[in-house]
Amino acid sequence: MEATDAERPAVPFRAGFVALVGRPNTGKSTLLNAYLGQKVAIVSPKPQTTRTIIRGAITLPHAQVIFLDTPGMHRPLHRLGEYMVAAARRSIQDADVVVWLVDLTVPPNEEDRLMAEVLEEKCQVPLLLALNKADAVSDPEEAGRPYRELAMRDGRPIYQEAIVLSALQGMGRQELLDAIVARLPESPPYYPEDFLTDQPLRVIAAEWIREQVLHFTRQEVPHGVAVVVEEYKERSADLTYIAATIYVEKETHKEILLGRGGQMLKRIGQAAREALEAYLGTRVYLDLWVKVRKNWRKHRQAVKWMGYDITQLT
Repeated sequence: MEATDAERPAVPFRAGFVALVGRPNTGKSTLLNAYLGQKVAIVSPKPQTTRTIIRGAITLPHAQVIFLDTPGMHRPLHRLGEYMVAAARRSIQDADVVVWLVDLTVPPNEEDRLMAEVLEEKCQVPLLLALNKADAVSDPEEAGRPYRELAMRDGRPIYQEAIVLSALQGMGRQELLDAIVARLPESPPYYPEDFLTDQPLRVIAAEWIREQVLHFTRQEVPHGVAVVVEEYKERSADLTYIAATIYVEKETHKEILLGRGGQMLKRIGQAAREALEAYLGTRVYLDLWVKVRKNWRKHRQAVKWMGYDITQLT
């Protein structure tokens, strides 16, 4: 006799934190945005775009998954880099599941090997290996072989499951999500059903502006840029006023950002304003300034003042 609905055991609800880790530019932010169905993390082909832990959640009928998008693992050259690496390491310790994203279009490099070492040392929870950018290679299984070998210790994998993935195109996303949910602990949800991200609007605004700086500038300029929102005010139901300062490390970088007759800053501001209007659903009046704070990435107090406080991670 078939069991009735009332007789079937209830499916336990699961909830927990999932750290998305890997070296720079492996698609962590792309994957987060894809799962949320909305952009909360900026993306760029330039390395080290993500500087802080970005939290975003999806609530399913049987689970709530809180993703922690993290800065790419690398060997830091300055105080900002130290903060970014500390943030990535902390996310591993705080997670219930860790997803290690690798880029199948290139072989493992020193940063991938560093990531493997950190995971072997720090990861005490289920680890999934996500073989990303599978849509861009002819043979994902063969391209993934050196990464599987990299993740072996004493003849055994440090991960529980390897999944071929295209965060951008969708291949393997559902399979990865199912694998994540299956490994989450039984728990009530941590956040309301409609919760998306804990990023304050001022932080989102600063990141959207920085994304456009990354888009419009080249070479060393983007790495030395920080954006601080000085004022954020909803002047009416249909108008948001945002005043922000773009900090750079050199006068030459300031000249590049301003452009001839201020045209580069105007292009950055227009693109940022359009992105913010789409996100906020209001008109945006955006005031931008560019200032020099020499070598700010090398000084702990300057890095903290820009919003990257390493003491909050310890």
